[in-house]
Amino acid sequence: MQKAPTIRDVARAAGVSAAVVSRVLNEGTGSVASSTRAKVVQAIDELAYRPRAAARELSNGSRSSPIGLVLTDVMNPFFAKLADRIVWEARARGVQVVLMTTQEDPHVEGQVLDTLMNHMVGGVIATPTGGNKDKWARLQKAGVNLVFVDRTITELPGTDLVSIHNVLSASTTAEYLIGLGHERIGLVSGPLSTSTGRARVMGYRQALTKAGLAWDPRLVRDIPFRGAAGGDAVSSLLALEDAPTALVVANTAQVHHALLRLTQMGINIPHELSVIIFDDNPWAEIVTPSLSAIQQPIEMLALHSVELLLDRMRGQLPPEAQTIQVQSEFISRNSCAPPPYVRPSADARSDFRTGVSRPPEYTP
Repeated sequence: MQKAPTIRDVARAAGVSAAVVSRVLNEGTGSVASSTRAKVVQAIDELAYRPRAAARELSNGSRSSPIGLVLTDVMNPFFAKLADRIVWEARARGVQVVLMTTQEDPHVEGQVLDTLMNHMVGGVIATPTGGNKDKWARLQKAGVNLVFVDRTITELPGTDLVSIHNVLSASTTAEYLIGLGHERIGLVSGPLSTSTGRARVMGYRQALTKAGLAWDPRLVRDIPFRGAAGGDAVSSLLALEDAPTALVVANTAQVHHALLRLTQMGINIPHELSVIIFDDNPWAEIVTPSLSAIQQPIEMLALHSVELLLDRMRGQLPPEAQTIQVQSEFISRNSCAPPPYVRPSADARSDFRTGVSRPPEYTP
């Protein structure tokens, strides 16, 4: 990780003394020529110097410095649980956490990063939206230790990362369904602007290729995490002439909306449609039928994120970025079955979903 620039670095870059830089930073402590002030301001900007960084350095790596936690959406149960566990792990080590959320909005995220530039935090654990590459890089350049959790920004390969093995998790679900005899498998993923969205689509495609099945992009819906797009994604998939016989909802925030739409359409799970969801929740095993799920080890994600960041802050890690991938667990319940022997026609499926009648040719 790059060392935070000091006031002496700014002075050297601007060709002035540290005392002059101090006067620029502290209005009213002495006059500075406008041309000199401009050079100092430019040096501060180019070096991403944070005035409080020097004060933090005086703590000599003290663990008392708070850490920032930037998450995209605490309304998402996965991130709510992750936040709770990260706070628990940090406090257990005597470290306080400053929580900030971005609502999956890159503009809000940019504002959060601007705030963090002037906030005296020892490091940041964050789930990026996928945007603001330059601002994340600027934060690192300012000497802020950074650990991405769950997602990453591929354009910043020097950033520590803790996540599940998303490619393997997605391929596991598809392989399981293929093993039951399904050849048409729908996938609802997060947006492809995020690393998790791309990785889960990749794992799904790898499973199809391994089984010798054709890739059909019509079976994939990459949708936003916020909003209710999961319902429309399900409707559009099942409206296909050759609709899927199985569905993987790999967008954790859209599971509720996807399942709600299936209920509204009267779809019989698993006899008409097999379903697997990301992430496992307590209610997933008490609904009827109980839902097969990818269980993400949130406790381990939190533990590794906090320990990795604190070790980085103490200077106990090599400069190369560290990547920790924890294994998720596939839990098989009652929401998956072999595909129906006879598929209903498109017209009959349409009538059934509007509650008119059950397709007469349906065979459980």
